[in-house]
Amino acid sequence: MLFVEPRFFLFFAAVFGLYWVLKGNMGRKALLLIASYGFYAAWDWRFLSLILISTGIDYCVARKIEASDKQKTRKKWLMLNLASNLGILGFFKYFNFFTDSAAALMATLGMSVNSTTLNIVLPVGISFYTFQTLSYTIDVYRKNIRAEKNILDIAVFVAFFPQLVAGPIVRAADFLPQLTKKREWHQVAVKTCLLLFLVGFFKKACVSDNISYYVDLIFAAPEQYSPSALAMGVCLYAVQIYCDFSGYTDMAIAVAGLLGFHLPKNFAAPYLARNLVDFWRRWHISLSTWLRDYLYIPLGGNRHGTAMRYRNLMLTMLLGGLWHGAAWTFVFWGFLHGAGLSFNHALKEKFNSFKGFPAALSVILTFAFVNLAWIYFRAPDFETGWRLTSSILTWSSQGVDQLPLIATLCFPALAIIHIFWHKYDGFEKVVVLKDTAFYTALGIAVAFVLALQPTGYKPFIYFQF
Repeated sequence: MLFVEPRFFLFFAAVFGLYWVLKGNMGRKALLLIASYGFYAAWDWRFLSLILISTGIDYCVARKIEASDKQKTRKKWLMLNLASNLGILGFFKYFNFFTDSAAALMATLGMSVNSTTLNIVLPVGISFYTFQTLSYTIDVYRKNIRAEKNILDIAVFVAFFPQLVAGPIVRAADFLPQLTKKREWHQVAVKTCLLLFLVGFFKKACVSDNISYYVDLIFAAPEQYSPSALAMGVCLYAVQIYCDFSGYTDMAIAVAGLLGFHLPKNFAAPYLARNLVDFWRRWHISLSTWLRDYLYIPLGGNRHGTAMRYRNLMLTMLLGGLWHGAAWTFVFWGFLHGAGLSFNHALKEKFNSFKGFPAALSVILTFAFVNLAWIYFRAPDFETGWRLTSSILTWSSQGVDQLPLIATLCFPALAIIHIFWHKYDGFEKVVVLKDTAFYTALGIAVAFVLALQPTGYKPFIYFQF
């Protein structure tokens, strides 16, 4: 059930109406849980059992950890939790990847083995909700938060439908207190939420989905295009994935906001970053902070010298790449970012700061590197990725084939989104309009967006992760 489909609007209208009719928190939480399970079942009802298992494990283990004052016992329960959650994730997402990789390694060593693969369907959103539940138990272990006694609250935390399948990854410390807070309709910023949803809808349906046709052509047969066309195609993919993912996030935040909940910001104009460290402060913020807090810092962070910092950066980004997908192309994407971050820190240590470096050139170079890495994120295999890379590096001045029109339309659209939303912090000048003027303008904007929407509905890119 996509946010851009008519059936979602019917679903949310029913949930929204019932939610605000109910007065007590208990009834509202029960409704949210039923709605969230129904939302997930619309994808594949069979995998509801995995969410139930994950919820039960984390609820029980967190209570056990808090109940014990013996560090050895607490650690034992934490290890059990990690093994259970990561074991489920590993089986459904990585079983075939590791068996195929092991078979390929054996073959290079001259050993003949039969690779055993299973017809495993990847449960939608499993990477997101697994990281979310892990952070809860780890925070209880670290004594950052108390274990939640109400299993209904934990169940809603795990399955909250606006962000269940593609984030943002929320922390229990931020979300659970919202479940106990009394929410009133007059406190909801309705106009801001509606506008944010429309911006997200525009990014996804009008920009990302329209671009996808041209991007698919480029990556399906790169040998048919000139180097300049390939470079433009990769840039278009950068626009596509940004508008697709940030569009989903905008809509998720808006839907949660209409129910009185606050979700964290996940993007902050990432393609305006001046270096790679800055990029990861702006791109998929909920994942980058998760990797920092639960992987990079526990590995040692930057506390044990330069070499260990680079090792920790590389391990974090390699695992971050693997989190995105069960393929070596994703691991290589993580490697590129790990190497880039290490190089970034090395330059900063040598030259103390980048203050004297032209800002515009910094943005261009960072965007170029991010685009180079995107090739392997999008390419179906290394061969395709390398063909694209090598062709682009043999740049020629030939035309960009079929792509100039869509590029002309998309890059200004992306610039407008960046400037309007991030430079001026939202829609203050719009939401202060009187209701009649506001909803008239909103209706015109909706009609415009629907006119630009292509036929059919494409899944969000991050649903595959």
